Amino acid sequence: MSQSDDCLFCKIVAGEIPSTKVYEDDTVYAFKDIAPKAKVHVLIVPRKHYANAAELAAADPGTLAHIVEVAQHIADDAFHGAFRLVFNTGEDAGQTVFHVHAHVLTGQKFEE
Repeated sequence: MSQSDDCLFCKIVAGEIPSTKVYEDDTVYAFKDIAPKAKVHVLIVPRKHYANAAELAAADPGTLAHIVEVAQHIADDAFHGAFRLVFNTGEDAGQTVFHVHAHVLTGQKFEE
C-alpha cells in the first residue's frame, strides 16, 4: 500500500494539510485530533495507506503493534501511562476517514 491521492490522512502525513504533530518516525505519524473527546486525543496513522485496522493487521501486523507502542509512549508523557485506544473499522462503526487510525485518549480518568 502507498499514499492515496484523495486520502485526508495521506495528505496530512505528506505535510500537504497542516496538523499539530505529537510524534513521528519512519512508520507512523501522530497528531492532535481537531475535535478532541478527551483532555489528550491523538490520532496515530501509519505512513502507508491501509483502509482499516483489519486490513493493516492482515498486511503488516508489526505496524499495528508499533501503533500500540507509540500510544503507550504518548500516554506515558501525557498521563502516567493510562490510555484508551480505539480503532473504528467500517462506516457503521463510526469510521469517517478510510485510512486506518488509532485514537489515543488519555489525560484524564475514564469511566467504563
